[in-house]
Amino acid sequence: MQQHSCVLSDSVPFVSLALQQLFQCQQLICDPSYVPNRVRKAGHVIRVICLLNHPVKNTHEANSCQIIIPQTQLHRKSDVYISVVSYTHSVASDGLYIATVSTTVETNNPEKEIQPALELLEPIIQKFASVSDLLVPNEDGKNSQIFVSRSYDETNHFVSEVEDIKEMYLRITGAELCFRRSQRHQSHTSDED
Repeated sequence: MQQHSCVLSDSVPFVSLALQQLFQCQQLICDPSYVPNRVRKAGHVIRVICLLNHPVKNTHEANSCQIIIPQTQLHRKSDVYISVVSYTHSVASDGLYIATVSTTVETNNPEKEIQPALELLEPIIQKFASVSDLLVPNEDGKNSQIFVSRSYDETNHFVSEVEDIKEMYLRITGAELCFRRSQRHQSHTSDED
């Protein structure tokens, strides 16, 4: 397993990768695992990966789906997310489905919190549950030039991650990140060319 860490020497970031080599950099952009002393816990997330041999009930035999169980329906503060993909996406063997269930942990019994979602997926061949820390950076990185992302939250549609990337880009460059097609790219795909 490769080890990685960051070292600060006279406020200059150094990255130590496998083989004990140090690399000096002007800026460091990383996830929380590289700099555990520069992040704090903002909560916990439970994730369960489930292996199924059937589509989810009441989805018209869909090979993929996303289900969000609203917080109010479960008397919680956070929604519960279910994402399902299948063999048709080349992520599982023929006839198999992979479902992920996730939510923010609100009690001392996180598996019970996601039980209503697991019931929607039954029968489940096998499941793998884990609880992880939700980590956020302690500072914006402008002074240290160490820009740390947030860890993955409970959502399964990556909206939070996109917002985190856009926010980091703004802090790093001072400009907003735009995902629209560039003029150059648009001109090369037009019928006039």
